[in-house]
Amino acid sequence: MTPDQAFTRYEEIRNRLPAAPQGGDRVQIAGLHELADQVDVFVFDAFGVLNVGERPIPGAHDRVNQLRQMGKQVLVLTNAASFTRSQTQAKFARLGFQFTPSEIISSRDVCEAHLYRVSPKGQWGVIAPPGFSPEDLRVDALALQDNPRDYDQAGAFLMLSAAGWSAERQALLHNSLRRNPRPLVVANPDLVAPREDGLSLEPGYYAHDLQDRLGLQVVFHGKPFASVYETVERRVPNIDPKRIAMIGDTLHTDILGARARGWSAALITDHGLFAGLDVHRFIDISGISPDWIAPSI
Repeated sequence: MTPDQAFTRYEEIRNRLPAAPQGGDRVQIAGLHELADQVDVFVFDAFGVLNVGERPIPGAHDRVNQLRQMGKQVLVLTNAASFTRSQTQAKFARLGFQFTPSEIISSRDVCEAHLYRVSPKGQWGVIAPPGFSPEDLRVDALALQDNPRDYDQAGAFLMLSAAGWSAERQALLHNSLRRNPRPLVVANPDLVAPREDGLSLEPGYYAHDLQDRLGLQVVFHGKPFASVYETVERRVPNIDPKRIAMIGDTLHTDILGARARGWSAALITDHGLFAGLDVHRFIDISGISPDWIAPSI
């Protein structure tokens, strides 16, 4: 999928995303240090902001450390739901970022905390990454692969990762849900993610395909949906929302979700979804406008 195709698809599903007020002055800045007098808490997306695939973005370590030295709180809010909490911590350490566990909020952790509300009993069929261990989840879980009976026996479904997912497995899930509608929960609402070799398809892409074809209701946890922003706010109580800034590379997840929550937002343009493109064209079409635009953090 190309960036233009991804943007078009985000616009097609816009009615399923949170509504946000108009505004955002899209002021061009050189880096986040220019916002020190306006922002107390910097909340970073990961892909396209701190790293691209398995490579840290040049200068990202230094900027995060500079903000800490300026007395700012720094957090990561990631939709990458393939990893457990310890794996996520290890990933950032491997990339050279020294975030503490309390500074990392993943959509997977938030999602797991809500699963019992959706289906307190029965087995969950999980769209999971390679190497997934059912014991890593707080519910009875089975990784879905190529056995149709596993799909039909599940009492509910959870999408964590699209790594290893295929059109054939998507068809198995679709047919099982068509025969017997059950809850579907998605821990990564992203349609795509930037990698070294282009954009990968993510769980949100497959979930919205099922919504289109079956009309089922899907429960999403992750940007731009409210539960992850609520979790961040509990980590930084008594902070004016306008002095919390989401730093991201996508309009329909990072920027839209922040604006819907009353936060400020900065769009990073040179390493993620809009790398090499005229971002103002996409802002004008979507009406999702950040407060600031920077090439990198």
